[in-house]
Amino acid sequence: MRYILRNTLMYNTWKIMREVDYLTKTLIGGEDMKNSLNGETPTQHRIAMLIDGDNAQPKLIEKMIRETEKYGTITIRRIYGDWTTQNMGGWKPTLHVHAIQPIQQFCYTTGKNATDSALIIEAMDILHEGTVQGFCIVSSDSDFTRLATRIREEGSFVIGIGEKKTPKAFVKSCDIFVYTENIIGETILPSFKGKTKAQVKKTMTKIDPKLKKLLIDAYDNAVQEDEWAHLSRLGESLRKIDPGFDPRTYGHRQLSKLIKAYPNLFDIVQRDKNVTASIYVKLKQS
Repeated sequence: MRYILRNTLMYNTWKIMREVDYLTKTLIGGEDMKNSLNGETPTQHRIAMLIDGDNAQPKLIEKMIRETEKYGTITIRRIYGDWTTQNMGGWKPTLHVHAIQPIQQFCYTTGKNATDSALIIEAMDILHEGTVQGFCIVSSDSDFTRLATRIREEGSFVIGIGEKKTPKAFVKSCDIFVYTENIIGETILPSFKGKTKAQVKKTMTKIDPKLKKLLIDAYDNAVQEDEWAHLSRLGESLRKIDPGFDPRTYGHRQLSKLIKAYPNLFDIVQRDKNVTASIYVKLKQS
């Protein structure tokens, strides 16, 4: 009887320790990742990068990896597709170079995408193993919308990478969404060919109405009692409203440079000249 009780106690203790370890990895680790993305000191978080080979571009893989590594270390790299077909041929030269594991998934029925199902199933397996704190899903397919929301429900972070054509539902289901057009440097900046310097200056200071509304809404969410908002909090608010927001879309590599481009909308100050993280913005009264 004592032998049974001792074994039962040992088993229950093991279960409790395993649960604590799981919560530490998913919930606490996920919160730390959010802090690093909000402009605070980044730490090395583990990320699973899962690529939909049918809806991604092989030539951008190096830049996509570099973009993902801003938020942690990629410990799992997998790409899904039917490797017996010709359209996956472009990926083969990059697999060994970037240590990406190819996952074979046959298309059993014409018109049905079995690749998506394989990626989703393995993503859920990885999620419940608790070995990573974040996921990067590379695809422009809306079929991964529910996967992204399910991962976030478990306290893990989701980064999406895809083209501008990606449905808003998938973009919104991610914490961060990076458009491939921004990775390769394509922006929505207007053409200045044939315009005078005065016309160029007027065009550059004229803000897009959608961008203006987005900046003001984000400022309202981040503003303090003194009517100033810390730049990192403004960036966090922008991502919450629109996970696909990126200063590079508007021709600026940093949020601070985007804000400075519109002096008629915001005042911007650096309270401590020796600390770059001490930048604050204030909406000008219209």
